[in-house]
Formats: sequence, C-alpha cells, structure tokens
Amino acid sequence: MSDVNGVNDMNDDDAFDEDGWEDDEFDAGLLEEELRQAAAVLDPVPAELQQIAVDAYALHDLDARVAELTFDSLVDALPVRGVTDAPRMLTFRAGEVTVDIEVTTHGLLGQVLPPQPARIEVLGGPRPGSPLTADDLGRFTGDVPLSGPFALRLRTGGDVVVTEWLRA
Repeated sequence: MSDVNGVNDMNDDDAFDEDGWEDDEFDAGLLEEELRQAAAVLDPVPAELQQIAVDAYALHDLDARVAELTFDSLVDALPVRGVTDAPRMLTFRAGEVTVDIEVTTHGLLGQVLPPQPARIEVLGGPRPGSPLTADDLGRFTGDVPLSGPFALRLRTGGDVVVTEWLRA
C-alpha cells in the first residue's frame, strides 16, 4: 500500500505469502464480479449492439414449427397410489411429427414419430443445448437430469421443430 506521495507505508509486520498476496483467503469469485461491474461501467455494450444481438437470436429459428404439448402426465394422467417418483410423460405434436418424452431424475428418453433419424438439442436457457441423436426408429436418450425450464429443438431432414418450454 502507498500513501499519496507514492511511498510504501507498509511495515514488516504485514503478512504476505511468497506470491505477494495477503494471508487472508483470496476470493476469485469476488474479484471476477468486481471486474465485471467495472467493465460494465467503463466499457458498456452499446444499446444498439445489444438490440442487434437480441434480434438475431430471436430470428435464428424463425422457420421452426412449434410443437404443441398435447399430453402431460402431471395434468392429464390419473395418479397411482404409492408411486412417489413416477416419470413425467410428455407428448408434443407439430403437423405430422409427434415427440413422446419420458422425463426422469436420471435424464430423458423419447421417440420421434413417424420413426426417423433426427438431431435433437435439449435447450435450457441462453447456453447451447446438449446434443442428442435419434436412431432410425426415432429413439433417443439423454443422461443429464433436466432442471428448470427446458425445450427440445429437433432437426429432421429439412424440418426444424421446437417444443413448447416447460419446467422439469
């Protein structure tokens, strides 16, 4: 530490380790947050650029068909006595394409009907979705448990189908 004249005002009793840090525990998370706040104040993203980014993201699936939820076991199924952790069954439909999904605590499994190969992304917010692949019979599995809002994006041939967003 230095005073206004630039002279070091620390005495030999101040404890530093060999890397020059104080003995108190260094909090990298706190430093990162302070740097983010400083960058936001000193070098903010221009409003026009932020709006362009939002508009571009909104248009990236413009040609996708939205698959409507036609069955949800939380709403449409009769409860079974004694079953506490039954998987959630969901059915989505977009035109001729139907997607059946079973959501469990271990992940999900599903099938695209009519049976066909497909690339599937599990969407869960602004980050890229985790990729899955449906086989020739339309079956797919994901071993990552879902949490929070999610949707699926299916690419079958030239079609793109996006399901409604739901909470896991």
